[in-house]
Amino acid sequence: MTISLAAAEDAPDVIALWQQCELTRPWNDPAIDFARAIGNRSAEVLIMRDQGRIVGSVMVGHDGHRGWVYYLAVAEMQRRRGAGRALMAAAEDWLRAAGAPKIQLMVRDTDAEAQAFYAGLGYARQPVSTWGKWIDT
Repeated sequence: MTISLAAAEDAPDVIALWQQCELTRPWNDPAIDFARAIGNRSAEVLIMRDQGRIVGSVMVGHDGHRGWVYYLAVAEMQRRRGAGRALMAAAEDWLRAAGAPKIQLMVRDTDAEAQAFYAGLGYARQPVSTWGKWIDT
């Protein structure tokens, strides 16, 4: 499996993965979110491919103060095999290179599986109902 930056032509497959993973919401147009991130100095979408097929993605961004992670998605067949961990490591590397001293991400209160995943990576619940991890080098 390889991790690389997404390109515009990856949008349909990435958005389909986000939808399969139930990450999209009616009030956020995933096509707009994807388009805003790719090729942007302060954001990107990282994708994981297995034999050419997109099996994972994560959107990263840096607001000048802290890094943010969105849309971490792993295809069902790749879960519990380290794909999510690898994507988060790549997101952390991207944000570290961008100068972000801390990562923030949001997890729905009803998603106990995602909460356990992030806790296992060293993230902690923040008093503002977001999750964060210091990555200061």
